Amino acid sequence: MNTAQSSTTPEPPTDPAERRDHETRSLLSRRAAATDDQVRQALLEQAIELNLGIAHSIASRFHGRGVEADDLNQVASLGLVKAAHSYDPTTDTPFLAYAVPTIRGEVKRYFRDCSWTIRIPRRLQELQGSIGAARPGLVQDLHREPTLRELADAIGADVEDVTAALSADGCFAVMSLDRPLEGDAAVPLAETLAVDDTSYERFENVAVLEPALNSLPPRERRIVTLRFVEEQTQADIGAEIGVSQMQVSRLLRGILGRLRRRIEPPTAAAA
Repeated sequence: MNTAQSSTTPEPPTDPAERRDHETRSLLSRRAAATDDQVRQALLEQAIELNLGIAHSIASRFHGRGVEADDLNQVASLGLVKAAHSYDPTTDTPFLAYAVPTIRGEVKRYFRDCSWTIRIPRRLQELQGSIGAARPGLVQDLHREPTLRELADAIGADVEDVTAALSADGCFAVMSLDRPLEGDAAVPLAETLAVDDTSYERFENVAVLEPALNSLPPRERRIVTLRFVEEQTQADIGAEIGVSQMQVSRLLRGILGRLRRRIEPPTAAAA
């Protein structure tokens, strides 16, 4: 009888994100088991190096707010180090699902604690003045807060520049979830997502979402791509897949709920 085949070791993952998570878990598991301090430090540094590009990618989302890119990279890297120190490799939670909120929190804390030292670039200051002058008229005409694109069109600027100016002014975080979606009447973004702001932030990073997205059926993956990558309205998505706008809204709620459960770190309640 040929039984040798039954004890073969499983093949490592071929998907890049899953392979990185597999390698990170392996390094941190070996670190947890090691007793030599030099070995533990070397394994920790390897795990950090493996995920450093993700930390820098998160830092890049905060560019244009008056802080040097190198400083942002350093703060994000500190968040990664903290996550690697405290991550439990025996859990089912992917490392990045745990690390990304920690890294983002570290960068946001830096802005909160050091904002009094940040000098807003002159170009953004001028844009803030233009936005402040145009906004009241748009609110009066539209009977609601203008979208970023409407603000940009009104002052002849790029949407990215308007976003940077509002972020530097501290306004964007307030209006981002409450503003109407482009082309979706007055449906606020928060209502469409039906998740809190902290949970939604986790959906912003493709590195965290990739394994979860790959588990979705093709139709649901297409809906997510249309909404959050191609930024189509719910009405346009409905027209493409043959359902109503309300059905698209319900589908998105269900999809995002499943994705959130898949990537959320487990709570301490499961003792």
